[in-house]
Amino acid sequence: MPMPRLPARFEGDPEPLSIDLHMHSTASDGALSPEALVMLCRERGLTHMALTDHDTLAGVPEATAAAGRQGIVLMAGAELSTQWRGHNIHVVGLLPEGARGPLVEGLASQAQARNRRALKIAERLEKIGLADALARAREQAGSERPLGRPDFARALVAAGLVPDVGIAFKKHLGDGKAGDVKSLWPLIAEAVSWIVAAGGVAVLAHPLRHGLTRRKRGLLLDDFREAGGEAAELVSGFQNADATRDLARQLQERGLYASLGSDFHFPGGHLAPGSMSPVPRTATPPVWTHPRLAACFDAP
Repeated sequence: MPMPRLPARFEGDPEPLSIDLHMHSTASDGALSPEALVMLCRERGLTHMALTDHDTLAGVPEATAAAGRQGIVLMAGAELSTQWRGHNIHVVGLLPEGARGPLVEGLASQAQARNRRALKIAERLEKIGLADALARAREQAGSERPLGRPDFARALVAAGLVPDVGIAFKKHLGDGKAGDVKSLWPLIAEAVSWIVAAGGVAVLAHPLRHGLTRRKRGLLLDDFREAGGEAAELVSGFQNADATRDLARQLQERGLYASLGSDFHFPGGHLAPGSMSPVPRTATPPVWTHPRLAACFDAP
């Protein structure tokens, strides 16, 4: 059966698309192995996907092999942590040629930064009552990969200090909270330069989630574009329809491409691969039509 082609424009009545360009596996802080994630994507009817683990492409070889067996088009990717004007901003790199050039060294430095950051987070959470915080987070991770905030969030839940992961972030790990350590990340322009040098496309992840005013979000988009960023996630999981349409206008005004993804991490939550709000009608072009990506997404 031929692979369905992705639409060249977001037009007509909004309808679900069989593509998800922001998902995580056990290579970072996801609950499923890369192969299991691909299998779930296939079960949910996806035809195109990207694996975008935090600051690593370690899961891409396994996912690529599984996607080939399942007849799914897979784009290699990574979600890089960066700083912008005091905010922790994530940038997804869609990487048709994988990691090369300065991105290789950049990912190594990100892994080192994650390890240093985990120590700082553990120290801070121990002060609020999470004894042996680093060991508890490592137990939640279940491997020796660099730890992330979700691992500490699950540790807080397991210790009975908070009822769920969402509250853990709201009280202890979100922006401005004790466990929010961002000083070790590179500036957004540096991370974007790594992606561009590797032949990839830099995508601003979930721009509506940072609590920014419309004006400040515009400044972020301007700085991102000035640094070489070319796309942003128009839809990330579930979001307000009016806010999505307004974001589409901001992207169109700046000539940016539109990406979309669930930001899936684990089964059983409100998100699943391919689950997200509808994409509104917009003249903003889909990221899969970008010249550096189009041939990969059209692959059989």
